[in-house]
Amino acid sequence: MSDSAVRQGFARRQWVLHVDLDQFIAAVEILRNPELAGKPVIVGGRGDPTERAVVSTASYEAREYGVGSGMPLRIAARKIPDAVILPVDAPAYLAASEEVMGALREQPGAVVQVIGWDEAFVGVSTDDPEAYARRTQAAVLERTGLHCSIGIGDTLVRAKNATDFGKPRGTFRLTAENWLEVMGDKPTIALWGVGSKISKRLALLGIDTVAQLAVGDADALTAEFGPKMGLWYRQLGRGDGSAVVDDTPWVARGHSKETTFQTNIVDPADIEAAARHLLDQVLDEVAADDRPVVGLGLKVRYAPFLTKTFTKKIPSTSDRAVVVERALELVAKIEPGRPLRLLGVRAEMAMPDDARDDHTPTRGGW
Repeated sequence: MSDSAVRQGFARRQWVLHVDLDQFIAAVEILRNPELAGKPVIVGGRGDPTERAVVSTASYEAREYGVGSGMPLRIAARKIPDAVILPVDAPAYLAASEEVMGALREQPGAVVQVIGWDEAFVGVSTDDPEAYARRTQAAVLERTGLHCSIGIGDTLVRAKNATDFGKPRGTFRLTAENWLEVMGDKPTIALWGVGSKISKRLALLGIDTVAQLAVGDADALTAEFGPKMGLWYRQLGRGDGSAVVDDTPWVARGHSKETTFQTNIVDPADIEAAARHLLDQVLDEVAADDRPVVGLGLKVRYAPFLTKTFTKKIPSTSDRAVVVERALELVAKIEPGRPLRLLGVRAEMAMPDDARDDHTPTRGGW
C-alpha cells in the first residue's frame, strides 16, 4: 500500500448526514405545475379554505407571510388572499419520496435510514463529507428535480440539528468541536427531541438554553423526567448519542386515523359512532401488520381549538372486540356536552425490538 493510500485511509472517518428535502410537498406540487414557481403555495386538506383543515406545508414564499404547517387553512387563506391552495395528494408525495430514497441508496458506500417522506440519515465513510454531501444533493436533483439540505454530524442528533443551518439547498457541519459554539445559546426547544412541553418543564428547573441543559443537574433532571429520560435530555444538550445509521426497514409502531368534523358534534351516540368508524380503519391496518395491540390513544379537539390526548396500555391482544371495548373506555373520558371538532384514534402494536433503549426520536404518534 502506498504512503498516500495509508494517509488517505487514516483520514477517512465515519460521518452521519441528515438529508432533508426543502419545502418537500410544495416542491412536488411546483414540479407538477411549474407555473406555481415563485408564488405562495399552500397545501392542506382538500384545498378548500372554507372547510376545517390544516396546512400540511407551505412554500417559502408563503412562509414569509407567517404561514406554517399545522395552521388552520382558513387562517392561512386570510393571511395570503392570493395564495394558491392545493389539496393533499399523498400518493404523489410517496412516489417522489421513494425516488429520493433511491437516489440516496445509489451513492457510494451509503447506508440509508429513512425517517420520513422528506428526510433520511445517511451513514458514510469519507475524508470530505461536504463534497460527498454536495454530490448527493446533485444526484437527488438530477433524479427527482427536488432540492435538499444536508446536515453533517458525528452523531444523529448533531446531523439532524445541523440541517437547519444549511437550509435551503446548503450544507452545515455540526460536531463535538463546534456544538456548544453554535447551539449553546439556543433555547432547548431547538433540539431534536425536545418539544414545547418538555422545554417548559426544563424551564421550571432553570434550564432555558442548550448550554444549560448540557451541564444540567443530573439529580434534578432524573427527579423530573425519570432516571433514563432525565439523563437522556442532558445528553441531548451535549449533542451526544448514537452515531449508527440503521438501514433496517422501518416498522410502524402503530396506526392512527383522525377526522375533523365540518360541523361540531356533541351527541354521545354520534361521538361513539365516529370513534367506531375510525377504529375500524385502524384495526384493518393493524390486522394487515399481524401484530397484537398493546396500547391505545384517543385525540380530542374541543371547540374552539383545545386538544386533549388520552392514552392507556392494555394487555397484548389481537382480539378486535377487546380492543374496541378498551378504546371505548377512553371515549368515555370525553367531557359530556362539550362540542368536538376533531377526533382521532391510535393503536400501538407490539414491536420486534421493544427492548430498545437508545431513546433516539422515532416516527409515530400524533
